[in-house]
Amino acid sequence: MELRPLYLPAFGAITTVVLLLLLRAGQRLLSPAHTVRADMEEGHMAHALVQVGQVLGLFLISGSVVAGCVQGESISHDVLWVSAYGLAALVLLVVFGHLGVRVLLRARLAAEVERGNVAAGLAAGSHYLATGILLSRSVSGTDLSTLGVVLVFVVIAQVTLHLFVMLFRTLTAYDDAEEILGENLAAALSYAGITVALSLIIGHAVEGTFEGWAVSLRGYALALVFALALYPVRQLFVQTLLLGARFTLRGGRLDQGIAAERNLGMGVLEAVSYLAAAFLVTRLA
Repeated sequence: MELRPLYLPAFGAITTVVLLLLLRAGQRLLSPAHTVRADMEEGHMAHALVQVGQVLGLFLISGSVVAGCVQGESISHDVLWVSAYGLAALVLLVVFGHLGVRVLLRARLAAEVERGNVAAGLAAGSHYLATGILLSRSVSGTDLSTLGVVLVFVVIAQVTLHLFVMLFRTLTAYDDAEEILGENLAAALSYAGITVALSLIIGHAVEGTFEGWAVSLRGYALALVFALALYPVRQLFVQTLLLGARFTLRGGRLDQGIAAERNLGMGVLEAVSYLAAAFLVTRLA
């Protein structure tokens, strides 16, 4: 059925507002001292960056849910499935974003964000954004059986993200978590770049029509091969071609600049290079 011109945008706007209100209500209940308004007005930059990651992730899942659930045949039908998938996506965003931070950056990160560690806030915010990207590529449907499949693939995508982030962290001679906990913003930029870039590639891999577990998982695994392209981006493209340093299989000039010198320019360059490569491979794949 062809949707009326303003039907989908109206649904999108209302869904986004409702999800934002639910997010705000949850924040006021669980952490009343750190709402979006409070963090922005009080200049709490670390918490503000976490809030930014959550809000960006929420906008992404809102658009995906509306595009995937609204059919236009019945308002009640559309409201039902947008509500079900939207609420599920919001809960998953908060839960997986929180778990990802604790698993990959240790339990101390929350205390560092509370203390005002901007690097910690950036790293945590990037995890919420990465989680939102993964959810935006997978959460859509109009029945319970599809919702079950979606939940399985969301878990698979999250586990994949964690494994790949840990794998790429072995490329650095320094300990990413310790550097971020030590307020190294350059290391946090590098970390955020690889996390979001991997979520773009993994999200692209999980996207598509479900054609049975064997076929879908095989296609998912093949699409993940493109994540390996981020290795030469770091060691060859950034370190050797752009910085003019000697090529190394691990560590090298880039590590020195980020860990020892805390060079923000190098951190930004590495992060942007990861994102550019992710956009390129997902466009061509």
